Amino acid sequence: MAQSPEDNSNGPQDQSDLHIQPGGPSAPRSPSRAIQPEAAPPPPPRSRHARNPIVITINFLLSMAVLGIIVAGAALYWGKGEFDAAGPLTEEKLFIVASGMSLPQIAGKLEEEGVITNSLVFEAGTRLFKNENKIKAGEYAFPAGISMKTVMEDLVGGRAVYHSVTFPEGWSSAQIINRLNANKILTGEISAIPAEGSLLPETYTFTRGTTKARIIEQMEKSMDEHIARIWEKRSQGLPIDTPEELVILASIVEKETSKVDEHPRVASVFVNRLRKGMPLQSDPTILYGLFGGDAWTKDRSAITRSMLKEKNPYNTYQIKALPPGPIGNPSVAALEAVANPARTKDLYFVADGTGGHAFAETYKQHQRNVANWRKVEKEIRAKQAAEKKNN
Repeated sequence: MAQSPEDNSNGPQDQSDLHIQPGGPSAPRSPSRAIQPEAAPPPPPRSRHARNPIVITINFLLSMAVLGIIVAGAALYWGKGEFDAAGPLTEEKLFIVASGMSLPQIAGKLEEEGVITNSLVFEAGTRLFKNENKIKAGEYAFPAGISMKTVMEDLVGGRAVYHSVTFPEGWSSAQIINRLNANKILTGEISAIPAEGSLLPETYTFTRGTTKARIIEQMEKSMDEHIARIWEKRSQGLPIDTPEELVILASIVEKETSKVDEHPRVASVFVNRLRKGMPLQSDPTILYGLFGGDAWTKDRSAITRSMLKEKNPYNTYQIKALPPGPIGNPSVAALEAVANPARTKDLYFVADGTGGHAFAETYKQHQRNVANWRKVEKEIRAKQAAEKKNN
């Protein structure tokens, strides 16, 4: 059935009857408003935790810690480079670390004397290696360009400069003390003269600051150790009853010849004489009996008849035994020669003019050797007189 326009409820309605929600999705906009962007949504509300002072402090501390780590790492990297780098020295330099010096004192002195560039870096590096209490006193020779690390290693390792003092074989204890006291590098002073024959004459090394008493201790200890070893390995049947007698005879052998290869044969002459009850007839014993430890400080090689006749306990032309004590400090070679002398029947020896000696089993042979020596001696004196005249 056809409806009239008035009855059509689905048809268009009058504009006045429409209800439009302002701002709604279907709300029409003007051309100018249509091209404007819509407003951004507001930010979410700030958390109460972000404004908490504790959180702020923690964040600050963490930031500072990270920054500190970065700074420390940079400083460590720089310090390691300085510690390992070549130093400022342009030539070798002697440096002395006195006993009792602290690490800051040593570091400051190293910088002051131009061995290193920075005492604080040296001190820090030494502590980092845990070596602050391991540095040894002494005298050190640092080469040009030495790094702080090598300086530290030398000081900790005790790689100090070593000096030496030599005491010739056969020297008396008085001579040894005189040389020791004259040494300017060793410290202290020795006033008492050690017992004759108690010191082993050798070359001894030491660092600056070592005491003279310490050298004497080493000499005595070395002598005791060698005597004990040599006495234990001595030949059987020797006319020597004690280690003390071994030292006495060795000191005589030492003064009779300066040639080490002659020691065993000279020792055999004296051993053979002792076995036969003959006097040793050693000129050096006379000199020691008359002048003591100063017997070898001057040229007293000539024995006069008055010396032979003068009584003294060391005169082996008068006694048929060993003297009461050593006449010097024998070497290890002389001690070993007496403990194991050559197996000979020799009873005599005399200089042969070559620095050695001629040996003989009989007095007749010995007289011929003496005659030869007198001839050589006469020629030597004539030559010396001629040289003196020409000069």
